[in-house]
Amino acid sequence: MKNYTITVNGNVYEVTVEEGASTGAAPVAAPKAAPKAAPAAPKAAAPAAGAGSIKVEAGAAGKIFKIEKQVGAQVKKGDAVVILEAMKMEIPVVAPADGTVASIDVNVGDMVEAGACLATLK
Repeated sequence: MKNYTITVNGNVYEVTVEEGASTGAAPVAAPKAAPKAAPAAPKAAAPAAGAGSIKVEAGAAGKIFKIEKQVGAQVKKGDAVVILEAMKMEIPVVAPADGTVASIDVNVGDMVEAGACLATLK
């Protein structure tokens, strides 16, 4: 048996595939867990206390690959704050304005939807 993580329309599923017998039977996959994307939504909707008023939002649905800046870091407009992985590409999510990172509202590995708030600046 092999375990895989499959993403369908932004929802992540853990599946186990049993290898078929030598008769040429097709593998059988059964979902093991509910979508993992749901827990990330409340976190993005409710930024941490002391969050800034400038939102850094995801331009596409994907997985958080790397967090480039930490809370308290000074950023200039266009600086990468978070790196998002979508369709096997690393996409920098940049600061929309100059400021200080007030909150990072995601963790590496989180699945996010397009438009989700990833961080805030003040």
